[in-house]
Amino acid sequence: MKIGVLAMQGAYAEHISILKSLEVYTVEIRNKEDLKEIDGLIIPGGESTTMGKLIRALDIYEDLKEKIESGLPVWGTCAGMILLAKSIYEDDTKHLATMDIEVRRNAYGRQLGSFGTKSFVKGIGEDVEMIFIRAPYIESVGKKVEVLSVIDGNIVAAKENNMLVTSFHPELTEDNRVHKYFVNLVKNNIK
Repeated sequence: MKIGVLAMQGAYAEHISILKSLEVYTVEIRNKEDLKEIDGLIIPGGESTTMGKLIRALDIYEDLKEKIESGLPVWGTCAGMILLAKSIYEDDTKHLATMDIEVRRNAYGRQLGSFGTKSFVKGIGEDVEMIFIRAPYIESVGKKVEVLSVIDGNIVAAKENNMLVTSFHPELTEDNRVHKYFVNLVKNNIK
């Protein structure tokens, strides 16, 4: 099994570190060649507008979108969630637009609005550690989207087929359960 981490900007090194601690073969995705023969993909937190421009400038947008639409397991954290969303609240910008969710960017305000908490995530368990940094949340979901976690009435984790999204940053905590959950999604997809 080989999981790629989009490594253009944002918290990709932290994801790679956790995957390696779980003994998962990991590759940094920086160009088209890197996309070959991966079994799963993580799109990390960072700056969604910058990442959206980079995947187009580096000519991997079409390949990435096609792989996800063909069933490649993908997990978007924070900015990654924005890239996967079909729509962004009060914004016409479209990135990969593969998951039937509408997200609200910077929903928790600026950097000073960042916070941490622990909560339940369906399929993972209680007291999952969550770090929110200028985080988005999900405004609405399509019929096939499964809501996995809600904080203060806002959807912060969801799944649709091969796509997983979290508003929060599990890679910035000692809790590796969300990574294990994604690794299992990838394993189950390989069978």
